Amino acid sequence: MSAVPQEESPHKGKTGLRRVINATRWSLEGFAAAARHEDAFRMELALFAVLAPLGLWLGRTGVERALLVGCLLLVLVVELLNSAIEAAVDRISFDNHRLAKRAKDIGSAAVMLSLVTAAAIWFLILLS
Repeated sequence: MSAVPQEESPHKGKTGLRRVINATRWSLEGFAAAARHEDAFRMELALFAVLAPLGLWLGRTGVERALLVGCLLLVLVVELLNSAIEAAVDRISFDNHRLAKRAKDIGSAAVMLSLVTAAAIWFLILLS
């Protein structure tokens, strides 16, 4: 039984500094694409821009500051992943399909859970 060769990305062969430079450039392009095309990401980014400095100011210890800002970063990370899922699903087809709906709904649930977590952290720290 022979293994079927899998196609690899032509970018996988890069190593060292070239790989770090490429990865950084592509990450920044992804961040810019999300800011340009995703309304929810822009809204959460604006919320981050307002709340992160406030969290740094309101946190009484390093741990509190890390939690207040870190949970906001988590929301951005989850939104980026959700947007990536939605883009991949839409790339395959715009047709209604139960699995496409499930993927998008699960991504949306992850964003909601990250927002609830952030709100709970802020609530608990500010009221303690």
